[in-house]
Amino acid sequence: MKVTIAKSSGFCKGVQNAVDTALRIEPENVYILGELIHNPSVSEALKKRGIQTVESVSSVPNGATLILRSHGVGEEIYKQCEERGLKVIDCTCPFVKHTQEIVRTCSAEGRPIVVVGEKTHPEVIGICGWCRSEAYVVDDKTQDFSFLKDKNPVVVVQTTYSEEKFEKIIKNIEKVCGKTVEIFKTICYTTKERQREAAELSKQCDAMIVIGGLNSSNTNKLYEICKANCANVYRLSDSNDFQVQTIKKFKNVGIVSGASTPHTQTQEVLFKMENNTEVKAANEMDEVVAQMDNGQSKLKKGQLVTAIISSASDEGVAVLLPFFKKEILLEKDEIDCEEYKKEDYTAKIGDEIEVMVVSSANPVKLSQKIIAQLKEEEGKIEAISNGEEFDVTCTGFNKGGLTATMGTYSVFVPAKEIRMGYVKELDKYVGKKLRLKALEIKKSDRKKEIIASQRVILEEEKAAREQAKAEKESEFFATINVGDVVEGKVERVTNFGAFVSVNGFDCLAHISDLSWSGAKNVTDVLEIGKKYQFKVLKIDAENKKVSIGYKQLQPQPWDLVAEKYAEGDVVHGKVVRIVPFGAFVEIENGVDGLVHVSQISHEWLENPTSVLNIGEEVDAKILVLDPANKKMTLSIKALLPEPEVTKVRPRRENTANEDHGERKARKPRQPRENKEDDEFREWTEGGLGGASIAEMLQNKNND
Repeated sequence: MKVTIAKSSGFCKGVQNAVDTALRIEPENVYILGELIHNPSVSEALKKRGIQTVESVSSVPNGATLILRSHGVGEEIYKQCEERGLKVIDCTCPFVKHTQEIVRTCSAEGRPIVVVGEKTHPEVIGICGWCRSEAYVVDDKTQDFSFLKDKNPVVVVQTTYSEEKFEKIIKNIEKVCGKTVEIFKTICYTTKERQREAAELSKQCDAMIVIGGLNSSNTNKLYEICKANCANVYRLSDSNDFQVQTIKKFKNVGIVSGASTPHTQTQEVLFKMENNTEVKAANEMDEVVAQMDNGQSKLKKGQLVTAIISSASDEGVAVLLPFFKKEILLEKDEIDCEEYKKEDYTAKIGDEIEVMVVSSANPVKLSQKIIAQLKEEEGKIEAISNGEEFDVTCTGFNKGGLTATMGTYSVFVPAKEIRMGYVKELDKYVGKKLRLKALEIKKSDRKKEIIASQRVILEEEKAAREQAKAEKESEFFATINVGDVVEGKVERVTNFGAFVSVNGFDCLAHISDLSWSGAKNVTDVLEIGKKYQFKVLKIDAENKKVSIGYKQLQPQPWDLVAEKYAEGDVVHGKVVRIVPFGAFVEIENGVDGLVHVSQISHEWLENPTSVLNIGEEVDAKILVLDPANKKMTLSIKALLPEPEVTKVRPRRENTANEDHGERKARKPRQPRENKEDDEFREWTEGGLGGASIAEMLQNKNND
């Protein structure tokens, strides 16, 4: 017996994606809208995982996860999911999506839609759910299409529909509508190929076996095609329906399977044929299996395969691979479990598991654990592709930039993407951690690479800081006013003042605004890190500058003088400045008094420096006190003992003038006016001690 298997048998890509998604996802609180695929074994496997099948969105709890199968759904379903806050995992076949988009666009233009397909099929129902105008479903080439005349219709077709039947229906529609009809042949190309292979194979074989769920539309179409070309066609839902007696009399047997039929079901039928002694003596099954091993099912490194657990031992689990002749050992170290126990997997014999081909050489090596690692990695890659930041350690560099790895992906950071500005010495980054965002992710069978940038993160952070600063400054200047009293922390000092943080904004307290008596150093008044109260003196919002003062909130020394001193008091001070007309004595910080030259000594002095030195400490008596004008007149000689008075010898008569009678009266000497007297008058302006001191000067001149 010669057995030939159609090359396009088994899951199509859309179904494979839906099944892989359902078998990979964490099953907690996950639901499927309708039967995922028309295959009882798959439905049972999903049920065992805890994934529930529902017939309406209303049956899904709010916030749950809902898988949409490859058949697709109408627009209203998406709206219902959004209203219930469901997380939707959309497994709609891309070909079905394409058909839905055609219907949505054309119906929005007001054109009637004709869907060729089975009216009750989920895909057709979903397609009609995107129509916004008239929609008609047709499935009979003999139907009267006169209702379409002059309606300018658009025709689409169910992706798994019979191509031959569709062509006949289109001819009849065109007879009525002529060139006004627009036809989209939306049958999936894999469906076309599957149907073509079934037609060719069924013409060459004595008997045909069609494997797939009994309610699978595409499998039933394959059965109809085979039946049209071959007298002996047997429909199997799985290997349990296979009876050896039905085929053992035939020399050439062909096998086809639907798009919703797992490869494992076809394999089980083949194994059953091979292991049956009545058939084995007369067939060519070894040739069939060898053909399968060397053809489409040849294992490749990195390939994901659905395997069936056949036995368990202390070494690991033996599995059957699709279209593979022998059992393969999945070593216990490669099983995705916390602790391997043989008895746990003995109970799972017959279950399907997904494994990866680590090595396709003989012996074949499989791993389940690496799949979990790769899925975790791919989850991270998906997040990275959506803009999530990731980090790697730089392992090398080349002329173009830095290199690193992340799992199975290589990472490349171009030199211009390392930071803001030119980077000359790339070797300094080796061994350092890089914070990155993906610019591009390349993935192929040969290479997986992430091209990334650290510069974009730094630029984003800089922009965010500047934005936050601008907002803070705007808020700051909107709330601060000249005259406000604010609290600030001294952050740093310079020789011209202190920079003080007020609500996060740097303000300048100039050194001249720190002390009424003047400060030589900022740190004589303020301490770095401490908080003080300041008064706002000036605001320049345009240039982002604020001037504040510390001394403005402190009492001026002269404000307290009236409370501390009175005329007649004796005070102690230090000579801080000497001028020709006297000396200034500092009584306390910020309070100076003038000792006029005439009040320094009982003796007449040409210059105060003859008896006083700067820095010398003296005692003096307050003669005049005027706090309002910040002036004080002092006297040192008032505290000195009076000198002894000596008798003056009478003058002799001037004989030279005897002939002239009485001596001429002497002219009084005029006081000298000079620069020093001008300075003294300026100091005494306003009458501060002016009369008494001026009188003293006059007396001195008269003497």
